[in-house]
Amino acid sequence: MTTLYGYFRSSAAYRVHIALNLKGLAHDQAPVNLVKGEQRGEANLARHPQGLVPSLVTDDGLVLTQSLAICEYLDEVHPDPALLPEDAAGRARVRALAQLIACEIHPLNNLRVLKYLVGELGADEAAKLAWYRHWVAEGFQALEAMLSREAGSGDFCHGDTPTLADLCLVPQVFNAERFECDLSAYPRIRRITANCRALDAFARAAPGAQPDAG
Repeated sequence: MTTLYGYFRSSAAYRVHIALNLKGLAHDQAPVNLVKGEQRGEANLARHPQGLVPSLVTDDGLVLTQSLAICEYLDEVHPDPALLPEDAAGRARVRALAQLIACEIHPLNNLRVLKYLVGELGADEAAKLAWYRHWVAEGFQALEAMLSREAGSGDFCHGDTPTLADLCLVPQVFNAERFECDLSAYPRIRRITANCRALDAFARAAPGAQPDAG
């Protein structure tokens, strides 16, 4: 059985979980508690030398890391339903939207960065929240503009079916809500997120629905 190693509030693991659900791929879940530091344990480091999540171990023993790479692997091996458009321009747009979130917003606000801000640099709670909200706002302003102005947008980030971009958007919105970011200026982001959350594949991947959420 394919096994997803992750943490219920990990945005990166959340993306992969959505992809697995959309593809209808049965999988086990193996929690790695980031708060307790289990990601730095020997077992996780053997799978993921960066000491991060997620890792996906396939039923034939292949070990995959990095959420976007995992999602594209799943899309190539299990192409229906597709997470990337058929045309090159569409694929480039979806990847740009996904990377805006996964490579520009998320890395600045993940757990290890926030812990470093507080533990090593001495930031207080107010400063930590200001940091988090600043980078969400900067990224979402650009994302909202792209989703609003570009012709490729539809009910979802690109067209009327979920793509890799939506797999990145929903976890980032979840985290923004968790840190009480003001999302009122992003109506297109909020509408697309609501469309995604109405789908079973997204609902079953939500952090509160995971076995380690309790």
